[in-house]
Amino acid sequence: MATAQAQLWDVAVDQCGYVTLRDAAGLGIDDHTVRMLSARRQLEHVAHGVYRFPKFPAAEYDPYMLAVLWTGTAAACLSHDTALAAYEVCDINPDRTHVTVPRARRIRRGGGELYVIHHQDLAAEQISWWRQIPTVTLPAAIAQCIASGVPGYLLRQALATGRARGGLRPAEADALERDLGARDTPS
Repeated sequence: MATAQAQLWDVAVDQCGYVTLRDAAGLGIDDHTVRMLSARRQLEHVAHGVYRFPKFPAAEYDPYMLAVLWTGTAAACLSHDTALAAYEVCDINPDRTHVTVPRARRIRRGGGELYVIHHQDLAAEQISWWRQIPTVTLPAAIAQCIASGVPGYLLRQALATGRARGGLRPAEADALERDLGARDTPS
């Protein structure tokens, strides 16, 4: 049988070097064992319930994985402005990482100053993967940004780029353009 450290490493490989206490519990590893690995510097405590293997190579997308894991819910994903930036479809440059969690999920932990938490129940088809990080699909991100008031010129740029790259089906793009037009038309 593999050691607790080896089991956690296997999980961390798919999560940019991060593991959570929830991951450990799913493997039958108790919190005390995780804390002992941290005390021995095999793991580094980086956020509430989140640890990282210090020997795992750092990558530029690590903060995004940390944001999702920090929420403490398996249904969390990158969304809104952050998803548009990740897909590189427009010139948006969010100052904080946007993460969506289910409506019923309330987050009561410190360390979230770098994040904007949105509450929305997403359908399975609205969630995809970007760099092995759960992220809303491009159509879902554009719809979220229309609703949240992202400037129209950025959304028109995202729609055009999404169409050109094949990231939006024509019917999706048409519907999103109508929604944007309705939002931006004075009543």
